[in-house]
Parts: sequence; structure tokens; C-alpha cells
Amino acid sequence: MAEKIRLAILGTGNMAHAFARGVRHAPNIELVAVASRNQEASGRFAREFDVPQHFADYTALASDPGIDLVYVSTPHSCHFENSLLCLEQGKAVICEKPFTINAPEARLLIEKARAKRLFLMEAMWSRYIPAIVRLRELLARKVIGRVQLMVAGGAYMPDFDSESYLFRPDLGGGVLLDAGVYLVSMASMIFGSPHRVLAAGSLGGSGVDEHEAIVLQHENDALASLYVSLRGRASPDITLLGDRGRIYVHPPLFAPRALTLSIHGQPDEVLQLPFPGNGYQFEAIEAADCILRGQTESAVMPLDETLSIMQTMDEIRSQLALKYPMEN
Repeated sequence: MAEKIRLAILGTGNMAHAFARGVRHAPNIELVAVASRNQEASGRFAREFDVPQHFADYTALASDPGIDLVYVSTPHSCHFENSLLCLEQGKAVICEKPFTINAPEARLLIEKARAKRLFLMEAMWSRYIPAIVRLRELLARKVIGRVQLMVAGGAYMPDFDSESYLFRPDLGGGVLLDAGVYLVSMASMIFGSPHRVLAAGSLGGSGVDEHEAIVLQHENDALASLYVSLRGRASPDITLLGDRGRIYVHPPLFAPRALTLSIHGQPDEVLQLPFPGNGYQFEAIEAADCILRGQTESAVMPLDETLSIMQTMDEIRSQLALKYPMEN
């Protein structure tokens, strides 16, 4: 295989544009194709990002032998179908978060990828951002001692749009799958899978969840206290409390550029961790590196953990009485 991974983007929405801008900073990636169900949209995207091939058919893209890796960036409700199509055509896949609508879909994708020995990864880009890499290093060194509490959340108030995926149950809308997944994934990264899940929240008039508070209890009684809402405004951040100090992850928690380290009895230290571009390049670089090394998953975002996160999300939705139409 070539030293550069030949990448295609499936979908031409906002996330696809952000990812395409990011991979301009990925030295091991060559963006070679894009697909949309709309010929005009795929052509416009190809011209904007100087992509040599564009398709108006997902199967045509998935079956093209000149593509190594596909980034799936379609609506939530399509992630399973579109990722499965690419895997069946022998393509490695990065699937945008949330990985799927629910855990059963996630399990089927993982089983397919493993059976075909193909690379598959959830596009949880925050894990590869330099500040989060440093955070994991600090926690591994127990710089703030034994960490027992994570407090995290964020809120934003988009204008209501009945056509937006965010407010459409048929597209897997709602604030949990759109933004809450970051919080659940961070808690999983830090504490592992929870053994107890408590959630309360409200559904809006469109039938999707608009805000919730979540408590996750993990091993050794570590707690994650999380909130996410479409009914207020708060910059998304994280505070981790240990018995020797605390770490504050500056907003936005999904792509922070600074951490504040507070050790008891010492002055606070602000760790500035800037990076070029918008940050989406780091997950692309990780995926390409894994493929070039012959690996079928990332150790930073392993598939078993992705499945566990989806199981936690399913339990939260169950407690909120949120079921999507495609699950009936």
C-alpha cells in the first residue's frame, strides 16, 4: 500500500467540510473522492477542496478500487447503513460520532469489520487533540492523585428548524447523540465503562431530547456528573478532581487548546497546547497510521469501548423514554 492513504468522504454536510479542511494538515492522507446523493453537491464539494473524483452514488464510491479509507459523515440514522456498505466493499472506515443509533447496530458493524479484517474507528476526534493527549499523560502519572470526580457539560441554543437533523427523530436527532456523546466518551476514557447509569431530562415538542443530567458510577466509586442542554448557553468544559489537585480542561472540551493544572499548595499552571488547523486532522492521521501498520483498530479509540459507550447511551435514552422510529 502507498505511503499515503487514499481517503474518500461520504456525505457533504458541515462535518464533511470540517473534516476536509482538517485533513489538509494530515501528511499521510490524500483526499481523492467525495460522494453525495446530489450530483450538484458532490461537484461543488469537489471543486472547493480540489478533489479529483466525485460521485452521486454511495455504492460507486464504496466500490472504487482507488480508495483505501472512507470517512462516513452522513446523518446519524445513516451511519450504520453507509459504514456497512463500505465495509462490504472492502473499505476501511472512520464513522462520525455517534458511531451508530444504538449498540446493536454498533455490534454488527464491529463484527463485520473483524470478520473481514478491515480497519474501523469511531471518529471521536477529541481523543487525538494534543490537550487531551496531554491530559491522559497527566492522569497516567497520577499528577493530581486519585481521580474520583469528573464534572462536565455544555449548553447551546440553536434556532429551531424542523428540517435540521438535530430536531428530527427519524435522523437520530437530540442533544445526547449530537453533543452528549462527547461527555460519555470522556468519562469512559478516564474511568472506563460505568456500572451504574442515572439520567433525567426532557423531550421537546419535536420528540427528541433537549436537555439532560447524567450521573455515571464507575469502578472504585468514581463519579462522572454530566449535563448537556439545548435550553441554555454554557461553554463546554471539564473539571477533574483528584486527592492532590484538579485539572480544568478549557472549552471547548471536544477541541481544547489549554489545560489548567492545580496542585494543592502550588500556584496554578496553565498548559497551552495549540495546534494548526481545526483539529480534525489528528483522527485522520491516527487512522492512516493504523492502516499503514496493518492494524484494524485504534488503541486510542478501541471498538470494544465504542460499543460500551453506545450501550451507555442506550441506557440513558431508555431512562429518558427516547426511542427512535427506526428502532420500532
